Amino acid sequence: MAMNDNNINTCRYRVDVPYPPVRVVGPNPVYACEMLGNMGDAVSEMSDVTRYFYISVVTKPQYSWISACFRDISIVEMHHLNIFAELALLLGADPRLWSCRDGMQWWSPSYIGYPHGLRPLITESIQAEEAAIRKYSHQADTICDRNIVAILRRIIQDEMHHLQIFREMYQQV
Repeated sequence: MAMNDNNINTCRYRVDVPYPPVRVVGPNPVYACEMLGNMGDAVSEMSDVTRYFYISVVTKPQYSWISACFRDISIVEMHHLNIFAELALLLGADPRLWSCRDGMQWWSPSYIGYPHGLRPLITESIQAEEAAIRKYSHQADTICDRNIVAILRRIIQDEMHHLQIFREMYQQV
């Protein structure tokens, strides 16, 4: 189980498996754009960091255990953001919070829904994790750099764990 038996105080927020080293075969502008998208697109680590930070703040007065869980998960997402930034740089891109679609498009806080109510907040988080898993799985299936693929597969493990946590949380509130 992702959360403890009565969920009141703890939330294990990451998979206990080391991350592969951040390295690439060589510069690749196509893969660099993929990593920039993982950093600063609508479905991105920056969106998740922002979403989970917001949820941790607004849930704290009534649901301190949920707040702490989202805070801790946002820290894991920040680590993912850093990994993708390092990959983008190694691949030859300037690791700004932007994506390559429609030219260079900056990340925007408008990518977050900011719903009201606990269940809608958790629902949006579930949907975000599902979208990230789909995106990273597709990349892992199409990118030919085994270093990047190993990192993507490791990050997917965390995202799947977050999805499990959010689904359990939804059932318990």
